[in-house]
Amino acid sequence: MSHESRQPVLIANRGEIAIRIARTCRALGFPTVGVYSDADRFAEHVRYCDHSYWIGGSSPSESYLNIERLIVAAKAAGAHYIHPGYGFLSERAEFVEACQKAGLVFVGPSANSIRLMGDKITARQTIDELMVPRVPGSPGVLKDAEEAKKLASEMKYPVLLKAKAGGGGKGMRRVDSENEILSAFEGATREAQNAFGDGSLYIEKFILEPHHVEIQVFGDGKGKAIHLGERECSIQRRHQKVWEEAGAPILNEFPETRKKMQEAAVRVAEHISYAGAGTFEFLVDKNGDFYFLEMNTRLQVEHPVSEWVTGVDLVSWQLQLASGEFHFPKQSPEMNGHSIEVRIYAEDPKSFLPAPGGIGKVLAPGGPFVRWDSAFTERGEVSMFYDPMIAKLSTWGRSRKEALSRLQVALDEIELEPFKKPDGIQVGSLKTNLDFLKKLSRLDRVERGDTTTDLIDTSPELKELDQSEISKEAAIGLSLFQLLVESEGTRETESYVSESPWLMGFRQQILKGKTHG
Repeated sequence: MSHESRQPVLIANRGEIAIRIARTCRALGFPTVGVYSDADRFAEHVRYCDHSYWIGGSSPSESYLNIERLIVAAKAAGAHYIHPGYGFLSERAEFVEACQKAGLVFVGPSANSIRLMGDKITARQTIDELMVPRVPGSPGVLKDAEEAKKLASEMKYPVLLKAKAGGGGKGMRRVDSENEILSAFEGATREAQNAFGDGSLYIEKFILEPHHVEIQVFGDGKGKAIHLGERECSIQRRHQKVWEEAGAPILNEFPETRKKMQEAAVRVAEHISYAGAGTFEFLVDKNGDFYFLEMNTRLQVEHPVSEWVTGVDLVSWQLQLASGEFHFPKQSPEMNGHSIEVRIYAEDPKSFLPAPGGIGKVLAPGGPFVRWDSAFTERGEVSMFYDPMIAKLSTWGRSRKEALSRLQVALDEIELEPFKKPDGIQVGSLKTNLDFLKKLSRLDRVERGDTTTDLIDTSPELKELDQSEISKEAAIGLSLFQLLVESEGTRETESYVSESPWLMGFRQQILKGKTHG
């Protein structure tokens, strides 16, 4: 197919991922259609697309989560494809069906695959059928707290209560003893109901000091799939990823585990005739045993590290598959070198509370094998309405040591300053986690590759502020922001909230009574 005959792609997203998709569209010759809300009228992704359409108010439900308005924009623009990016509507089966009904091609998996793997209970059942190890837990949703207590006693504490429809840590509670079960069950049920419109819970054994490892897959939608290596995402803060790398340091100790995980992910993807890019998430314990957690039926935020080590443009593969041009590889690509990514957020570096505002200066890092994915330039603004990620920084090296060294240098090069009026008054309260990331990158444990999911919580060097010491003002600010998001309507905001660290953790601190004032 010649570039001249390619039909437009509407990018149903915003920020850095919209720009990242648009770049590949340009390279392949696909015209691009951007969308924007009131808050994003002057956003960088609007300028970057060939054409852009207004789709509603600033809140997500009025714009990026509004299926009808996105379909109308696509039809008005003459688009043929819709790429969802990640977050928002990327894992909504009804969005896929709405696209199909309107005669549009959804760049991603089928509605059936999304439903099958998006529901944690049916996903677990599929995994069991294929004999893939998973974290021990209940076969279905829990009837009540008494059933949870009985199963927890059989599995031995600690255990984890998890929302059936959840994501990003919402509706999740660790329970260490029997006398905590009732309050944890009630709290997790209430939180899950508020966030997702479904308070159903299930229970799993809590794996101590695990490594979070995921396998990137790509399927042709007809029963063939390959893997593109693994990523380790163990460095997390309150269930939110902070640092990702490919390959996984822990699997260097257990090469047979790596092979088994890759085979398991491909086996499941082929079983469900998965189409496009997807990710299987696992926990790996200190003995090298692995357990299935969930599948993400979309492009991941951290996909650049997989692209670094495979030389594959995953968005290009997605578009080629959607347009019928993809020639499926006979085997998985070879892994080459190592890559690390960190996420730079607009948040207070001590309390991790959101700190939106205007950006007056952006000096991005450069040099060989350095990648900067961002939607912000000078005079940009980090809005309170959306995820506060300013940029993703990733580096590649022939070895992990080389990739890490380049990352440390790149972090030192970055300059991000708040926007100030001529009289010197700052617009907004912009702060970033840049200093935190610099300190994190130089921890002995990180340099050794010893990165379990509790690393941040158990590293004294990172304890600038006792995380339980959240002020009354901060608690009030968080509560107001929580009300804003919940006013968007339960399930409508699920994808948005699951990608956003603004809410995760802070609200849990309040619910647990760990705030002061």
